Amino acid sequence: MSEQAAPSVAFENVSLAFDDKVILNGISFDLLPGRMKIVLGASGAGKSTILRLILGLLKPDSGRIWVHGTRVDELSEQELMAVRADLGMVFQEGALFDSLTVRENVGYRLYEQTRQPIEEVDRRVAEVLGFVGLSEYSDRMPSELSGGQRRRVAIARAMTARPKILLYDEPTTGLDPITALTIDDEIIKLRDLEAVTSIVVTHQLRDAFHIATHRAVDGGGEVRFEPAPVEDQHDTEFMMLRDGEIEFEGPAAELRASADQYLKSFLS
Repeated sequence: MSEQAAPSVAFENVSLAFDDKVILNGISFDLLPGRMKIVLGASGAGKSTILRLILGLLKPDSGRIWVHGTRVDELSEQELMAVRADLGMVFQEGALFDSLTVRENVGYRLYEQTRQPIEEVDRRVAEVLGFVGLSEYSDRMPSELSGGQRRRVAIARAMTARPKILLYDEPTTGLDPITALTIDDEIIKLRDLEAVTSIVVTHQLRDAFHIATHRAVDGGGEVRFEPAPVEDQHDTEFMMLRDGEIEFEGPAAELRASADQYLKSFLS
């Protein structure tokens, strides 16, 4: 694959099984820079497995996986470190360090793994906390935050090192609808205002369609969210997994209009 033409993420005939259970069966897809995939499917369909394969935490039984033009399925753990440096991961439960403040959690990767001057790291941490609307919570402990605030801290931490790709694993699970909407909007902001390439694994259909059909607009320093015209929704595609294979891939309008009985049943 030429570097110039390489998508941010590419799967080619990737298969993976655990004992006799097939998780993925020869799946192929591309994700272009600045675009988003929303991965849907029943429990056990292999949604989170895709994220682990991208991170190199799992190796496929067959097939090839590229991240930014580098084939990651054949890299050693040491070689994967350079690839992971350009990936941000938001886990379902946030996975914050309970003994560290919000500021220390958000800046952990830069404080511990880079030689940047502490003043530069502090400025970047303040910047991303401002982006997610939590500037005044810098010195709080995670135990003092609500579930939605903890999830926003996790997003801030994932974006601190300016990764080109963000991976979200069930980012709104366990949150009430209003709080979940604030997380959806952070994901939209990163896609539209920061041009971050992203994969969102979720089973929350309301959140998935909100992300896919809305856009963030910077109106002179104040961000607003509005329904996106259908022709502008193609930067975000759904990918539906079923029995280890891709049942559907396309934008929200095509998914809603599909006559496929499985998809109609899933969405009902």
